[in-house]
Amino acid sequence: MFSMRRKKRNKSLMARKLVTVSDAKSIPSEQFRTIRTNIKFAQPNQDVKTILVTSSIPGEGKSTNAANIGVVFSQEEKKVLIVDADMRKPTLHHTFHLANSVGLSSILSRQEKFIDVIQKTFVEGIDIIASGPIPPNPTELLASETMISFLAIAKEKYDIVIFDAPPLLFVSDAQILSNKCDGTLLIVNSGAVGKAAVLKSKSILTISQANILGIVLNNFKMKRNMYDQYYGVE
Repeated sequence: MFSMRRKKRNKSLMARKLVTVSDAKSIPSEQFRTIRTNIKFAQPNQDVKTILVTSSIPGEGKSTNAANIGVVFSQEEKKVLIVDADMRKPTLHHTFHLANSVGLSSILSRQEKFIDVIQKTFVEGIDIIASGPIPPNPTELLASETMISFLAIAKEKYDIVIFDAPPLLFVSDAQILSNKCDGTLLIVNSGAVGKAAVLKSKSILTISQANILGIVLNNFKMKRNMYDQYYGVE
């Protein structure tokens, strides 16, 4: 009985986090496809292959957004790599039900090779590199020459590389990585974070010369009838 309840709970959790897999025709899934389209049009003359996903504070949904954005790119038959660059409080491996024994920290500390830490997922076209063991110096690892080499290899092997990074207002990890990526998405949880915090995050990204692709307003409650009227749904 316990195992059955746990199985149902795991399915429910997966459905909530990966709505683009569990309910591809839902309104949230369509919104993730809109984000995908907007990313393409944000830089029409530039090939955006590496995308950083971050937020101002914890709990804004950056990891869930990173995962679902990866899924909608894979649905276009893109080869996608999602990297958990949050080497302080990693969660991406939970979303895809994978191990976290090796990962990004293992590569950046030169304990493992790129090819040896890649994990296949249950979503076709998506590979994962977990964060790996929590290191004592994540900021220094992200600022290292090894990180630059990692980016070059990832861009060569994949069409899209998405980084799930820590919040901007707590540590400098995302700020460092945003300077190295082709574009950055800032996740803003509607009603959970103040305007001052969002403006501060934008300022941090500007200082680091990040290419801000846009802001994703998460958990915004849109009336169903507004969506139906726009798309002509009966």
